[in-house]
Amino acid sequence: MYEVGQLVQYGSTGVCRITEIKTQAFPDAGERLYYVLQPLYKSCVISIPVESDKVFLRPIISREEAEELIGLIPTLECPVVSGRPGRELAERYGALLKSHDCRDWVELAVSLQAKKKAQLRQKRRLGSVDERFLRQVEELLFGEFAAALDIPREKVPEYISAKVESLKAG
Repeated sequence: MYEVGQLVQYGSTGVCRITEIKTQAFPDAGERLYYVLQPLYKSCVISIPVESDKVFLRPIISREEAEELIGLIPTLECPVVSGRPGRELAERYGALLKSHDCRDWVELAVSLQAKKKAQLRQKRRLGSVDERFLRQVEELLFGEFAAALDIPREKVPEYISAKVESLKAG
């Protein structure tokens, strides 16, 4: 069971703080415990049952894990997925997002960024499916990195770039 104040990754919402654990009574089902979640980067409040297997909830990664993942970026060889119909791409990218694994997210982001650079070199735009999933994976990943590293989310791309450049130089 998670604790009040703990940061968790919640489904496709992103990083949330558990602000309360409360009991809610139901006439036919008795009482159930609920987590009250406050997303860090969205303005809403979410209540989910403590004993639910329908939503994904996990603790955010540690600072060390975030640093380790960022350190892997220059060594990753993520194949650019292309030449597939939009539906196939969406299914492949969606499966990686739904894994809720930060390494999968890093690999997807690196792959999509490489695809974007290749398209720009050819004076072409990134496809709409690729663009949509790049935004989603960066939102989830940058939110988690920001929380783990205790930096503002808008500083994460700059932080990653600086780390990657220092790793390449050193």
